[in-house]
Formats: sequence, C-alpha cells, structure tokens
Amino acid sequence: MTDEHHHRPRHPAPDTGPRLAPLPEGDWDSSTRELLAPIPRDADGRVANVFTTLVRHPGLFRHFLPFGSHLLRDGLLPDRTRELLILRTACNTRARYEWGRHVPLARAAGITDEEIRRIGAGPDAQGWTPADARLLRAADELHRDARLSAATWSALTADHDEAELIEITVLVGQYHMVAFFLNSSGTRLEPGYEAESLPAPPGAGTGTPEGAHGDV
Repeated sequence: MTDEHHHRPRHPAPDTGPRLAPLPEGDWDSSTRELLAPIPRDADGRVANVFTTLVRHPGLFRHFLPFGSHLLRDGLLPDRTRELLILRTACNTRARYEWGRHVPLARAAGITDEEIRRIGAGPDAQGWTPADARLLRAADELHRDARLSAATWSALTADHDEAELIEITVLVGQYHMVAFFLNSSGTRLEPGYEAESLPAPPGAGTGTPEGAHGDV
C-alpha cells in the first residue's frame, strides 16, 4: 500500500461553501454590469456562478469571455464533437460544474442520455463509433500526456482538417483551465443543474471521494 493510498480520505471533506463566492448582483458596479451584460441569464434570471465568480478578476474576465465564447459558440467543430470533448474533459478533471452545465448542451447537440452515461467509461467502452472513440481518446491523451500520440493525430485527420485539429487541442486545454479555476474556487452548480451527476472514475468504489465541488 502506497503512502498516497494510505492517507487518502475515506469520505469527502465537509462542504464549507465556495472558497470564492459569486459576486452578488447588488454589489456589481457599472464596469461589472458592462462585463456581464452579454451573458444570457439562466431561467431564474441569474447569471451563472462561473461568470459572477470569475468577474472578481475583471481584467482577466474581459479577455477570457471572447475567447471562451468563440470556442463555445463560433468554433469550427460540430456541436456534438465539442460537447463530447468537453464532457470527457470534465470527467478527467472531476469538474462537477463543467459536467452539470454541459450535459444540457450535449443533449441539445444530439448526444443521447445513454451516450452521456457512457462518456465516463471512456473511449474503449462498447457502443462508440470509431470517430467518437477517437475524440474521447484525444481528450484522454491531452489530459494524461499533454499531447496527442502520433496514432491518434493520424486517426483524427480522417475526420478533421488542420484548423479543426488545432481547435481540438485548444478546446480541451481551455476546459482544463476552466476546471482548474472552478475546482479550486469551489464554484457551486446552480439549482436545476445539480441533478446531472458526474460519473465516477472507472473502478472507483462507493467509498471513493467525489472530489471538488467546483466545475463550465
């Protein structure tokens, strides 16, 4: 038994709330309102916690939003491709917020509930098309090795041109960055999104901690 295993907690730490709370709307100044104005509000009229937390760094937020929005709304990758990569990245980084917010987007992109559940099992699970398996494997390699293997790069060229290959790597990197922020700040999912449970890592037992609450 390794020291890491020996000292691993049997249960998650008590939930003490986010380390960085979303900035309440009553505390928004005119600059904050300007930064958050382009973001569509949720059904309850509120701006998602990821944005009202990140806006605490307004200089970074001003540059982050156009880049993230471009990848999410105006990128070259088909919606299904994008959401498969994001959800697998959310699994790999244990980003509950990222998972919870993107499951509805995945459904809207035509990914079925059965496929969403299967994302947690990874690229070798039965049922994936070769093209889908290649995408999940790409997300795993970028997470594990910070690069695509020669075999995966070559395989992806069957479905994607040069610009799309670039976007695959940048998209996965973007959602790693967002997961780092959300997991570290402890950003909480909004009501209505909490029902989307992040799949447990393959082989995890019932006593394995879920991980950080943070998650887009």
